[in-house]
Amino acid sequence: METAVEEAKADNASAEAAIRACVTRFYEKGGADPLLGPVFEKTIAELEPHLEIVSNFWSHALLGTTRYQGTPFGVHVKLPIEVEHFPRWLSLFTEAAKETMPEELASAAIARAEHMTQCFQSGLFPFKDAEGNPSKEPV
Repeated sequence: METAVEEAKADNASAEAAIRACVTRFYEKGGADPLLGPVFEKTIAELEPHLEIVSNFWSHALLGTTRYQGTPFGVHVKLPIEVEHFPRWLSLFTEAAKETMPEELASAAIARAEHMTQCFQSGLFPFKDAEGNPSKEPV
């Protein structure tokens, strides 16, 4: 995976274009999705500035650029996200990455997205309910 990132850095312009294409495709898929679409509609006031922020995040995550200066977890804490959103988000992101990125860059992005999914879910749902499912509240 490190090799994919290093190769992407060597061809920065096409890597940046692939990242932007992935982000755009993901939001097309997510906006049309019955589970994620309502969350996107409620929480994204203007799509184009949002796509720019998210593209900058992925550029930072995959290429080490410095355009993104923030913590995505803090933003997501405030969103109406439930446990069932995580696998759907990851599935649609994986599809978008595979459709728009070179294979090695897509693999690096998907690995990062899988890690983020685990971290965000653990942070937003740190407890287990009586059935052992993730929960926002202690039992």
